[in-house]
Amino acid sequence: MFEMKRGEDGTIVLRGRLDAVQAELLIDVFRRISTSCTIDLRELDYISSAGLGILFATHKRLVDSGGALRLVNLKPHIRELFGIGGFDKIFELE
Repeated sequence: MFEMKRGEDGTIVLRGRLDAVQAELLIDVFRRISTSCTIDLRELDYISSAGLGILFATHKRLVDSGGALRLVNLKPHIRELFGIGGFDKIFELE
């Protein structure tokens, strides 16, 4: 199961398993992000390479336009995945 919601402060909260099928559903939502944004991964249990690709594409687009994509509250195994892939050097992780 996967769910995405917006927090009261505008933060996007991802919950569950972000696999390739779910990533396809997020593409349009993430393409509409046009300003700096925070993504809360506290409730994310799994992310596939497709999910990472969407986050990376969004990050690159925002940085190219002067913005940023900040990822917060990563679970240890998700943070480790970002480290293995070198994404911890690309993203602002908190």
